[in-house]
Amino acid sequence: MKKLVRKAQAKPLSKPLKQVAALPFRVGSDGQVEVLLITSRDTGRWIIPKGWPMIGRKAHRAAEREAFEEAGLTGRIAADPVGWYRYEKRVAQGRALPCKVRVYPLRVEVQHPRWPEQAQRTLRWFKPEDAARLVHEDDLRRLLAGFAVTRADACI
Repeated sequence: MKKLVRKAQAKPLSKPLKQVAALPFRVGSDGQVEVLLITSRDTGRWIIPKGWPMIGRKAHRAAEREAFEEAGLTGRIAADPVGWYRYEKRVAQGRALPCKVRVYPLRVEVQHPRWPEQAQRTLRWFKPEDAARLVHEDDLRRLLAGFAVTRADACI
């Protein structure tokens, strides 16, 4: 993937780069949905676990892997995306690469005490409407704001 980013940096892109993300959620005993946000490593902004597609792995499985690596989460992930959002990935020399991210809901079953990027990120559970106020991407904000119990249950 580093090759793709370097190539994209060299010339303007006609299409956005594709990424995958997990939208981790849980349903409390009161029936209320909570979603998990993590901080990005570079800017500390609130985001959801995301990354590049992986060769030999379906998109939702790559998103599931990102949820474990970035937040220590495992659970049941939907094979179909619940939506998508766009953002600009900041790279060397202040350049920005347009990205389109497909989002797969992940019903969290285990939050592991240790995971690969633990020292690099903060994570926190939020009500979807509160999470929506914290993210910077408009499409992701709308997706989070509309993520309610009925929608979450229908995803998995």
